Amino acid sequence: MEEIKILLVEDEKKIADTLSKGLRELNYHVATAYDGKIGLRLFDAGNFNLVITDINLPGINGYDLCKIIRSRNQHVPVIMLTALGATNDKIEGFDAGADDYLVKPFEFKELLARIRALLKRTMNQQLPTGNILRVAGLELNVDSMEVTRDGKAITLTAKEFQLLEYFMRNRNRVVTRADIAERVWDLDFDTKTNVIDVYVNFLRKKIDREFEQKLIQTQVGTGYIMKDK
Repeated sequence: MEEIKILLVEDEKKIADTLSKGLRELNYHVATAYDGKIGLRLFDAGNFNLVITDINLPGINGYDLCKIIRSRNQHVPVIMLTALGATNDKIEGFDAGADDYLVKPFEFKELLARIRALLKRTMNQQLPTGNILRVAGLELNVDSMEVTRDGKAITLTAKEFQLLEYFMRNRNRVVTRADIAERVWDLDFDTKTNVIDVYVNFLRKKIDREFEQKLIQTQVGTGYIMKDK
């Protein structure tokens, strides 16, 4: 079995050592850093399958660390661990490029479930060549991560891009918030958060607001649907 390498960046030594010990007992190879600068140095020196980082770190904070990692590797999964659980904090984390966001305190088995889900998704992922999705005048290039509508370039964050790709691959089909949470965020749907609705609104402003035909439509009490007619 291929060794799975995880980078753990956490300044609370007790938490870091406990998580590292638990992951090693499950045969993951774990490199631990207690500040952001060392975490970045380790990331550059190693070929990691997944990164777990706190947000409030000395040296480089978790948001900036995630942005740097994402600029160097678009595909490595990043999980943020933090005591900051407000919607705006989560949005900032996802906009920085995080794939998942776990609020402290949490159970180790919950973190483990998130890790396994992300590794399954990324290690089974096939990166297609010339994979272009089209809905009406909207076009998304999976390889270059470029999006246009009627020839006009649209700039999206990484999470907005993933959400749009999910909508386009499921055109003309109603998707629930739980579907989106599982497929785009890899987390169990939390009925207390409006993160998904916030991101749908972000996306609408960018791909629909200036155009007569509105592609993303709300299905009251159910979810959303992207219609190409």
